[in-house]
Amino acid sequence: MNRVDVIPSLVLSGYALARIAAQDAGNDAPAAQWRVLSLLDTAGPKRVGELAAAARTTQPGMTRLIGGLEHDGLVLRSPDPADSRATVVGITARGTAALNAWRTEFRDTLAPRFADLGEDDWAVLTRAAEILAAHSTESTGAAR
Repeated sequence: MNRVDVIPSLVLSGYALARIAAQDAGNDAPAAQWRVLSLLDTAGPKRVGELAAAARTTQPGMTRLIGGLEHDGLVLRSPDPADSRATVVGITARGTAALNAWRTEFRDTLAPRFADLGEDDWAVLTRAAEILAAHSTESTGAAR
């Protein structure tokens, strides 16, 4: 594989594994739900517009998603401490529990696909995961 193809291949493989895990586990929650909850879990409360931009979706679409998440008790809207005219969305304890349960389900569903890997392969995957994590934050990478 050419160097320029490695990162796109990893990303596409990651998407495929996410779809497979959701199908195999029978998890019918939209992937966007888990992306939003993960973002709120790691980055803290955000405005709907910020969430829409991060998820690369429209603000009305994000508003609908947040409405469903709020209805399910997974997120909570509250006044923005920096601007009382605006609101922010934060993850609730129930949302964190749901996210952690999904991550466990995801891990356990995919584990059998990798059961035949040896220590060398695990070392390679571990290092790749560390590299990808280090380069997947908003502040990392080339100028956009």
